Amino acid sequence: MSVTTNLASVTRTVEVGGIATTVIDTGEPASGSSAPPLLLLHGSGPGVTALANWRPIIPAFAASRRVIAPDQLGFGGTATGEARTYGRASWTRHALALLDELGIDRIDIIGNSMGGAIALSLAAARPYLSRRIVLMGSMGIAMPLPDGLDGVWRYEPSIEESRRVIGLFAHNRDLITDDLVQMRYEASIRPAVRDSWQAMFPPPRQRWVDDLALTGAELNAINQPVLLVHGRDDKVVPWSSSAALLDLLPDSRLHVLGGCGHWTMIERTTDFLAVVEPFLAA
Repeated sequence: MSVTTNLASVTRTVEVGGIATTVIDTGEPASGSSAPPLLLLHGSGPGVTALANWRPIIPAFAASRRVIAPDQLGFGGTATGEARTYGRASWTRHALALLDELGIDRIDIIGNSMGGAIALSLAAARPYLSRRIVLMGSMGIAMPLPDGLDGVWRYEPSIEESRRVIGLFAHNRDLITDDLVQMRYEASIRPAVRDSWQAMFPPPRQRWVDDLALTGAELNAINQPVLLVHGRDDKVVPWSSSAALLDLLPDSRLHVLGGCGHWTMIERTTDFLAVVEPFLAA
């Protein structure tokens, strides 16, 4: 897949437990590589989609393996606006059911923020599912609710709020363009997305951090190689969360990027790929 590929052309809808789920699925690579499919799990920002989160890096990985990037339950094209319970258990079940529907039983995973917690949850639920795991600005460990994350989760749709939240994600202020602010605002006001978002993280919000945290015993039991990548200047999930995960995951290593916020794969795409591609190719 070239960097000019239109990702909309490889986006489809898959029925997962009766839920129409929007998925980017690049298919098997022309190279005939035997690498397992790569599952990409986005974070919990308002208006987020797999496309918005992963657009910069999908082409690089799709050249050598199948890439699966769903809009997680309640987000983007998978949002229905129906009353439902969200949280780690629901997002984990949905991701596992998607893999079952696609007939995939062995994967590598990259999880961003909340998606990192779900990546760890998948590894805990099915120990032989994951081969290698990359966690980027990841949650998944007990910690006090960071002020920046609280600021993201209390988003109420408006242009001003969209700009404020993007300002929490991005350390590079040049990324905070009017077009990006408008795009994320418009994505957040789709009725199904808006209604799902309002149900996800109501106060008190510490409980949602707690819900996404695995126990020490669960983390100690994850034996797959894990690469932690974190922006030193992350305001949403401080890099101390990755340092704590490093102590609990048996086979782990940590790469910290200075001058980088929560959007490592967007702010520092080249640096991100330079460390992640060799790790996943091993």
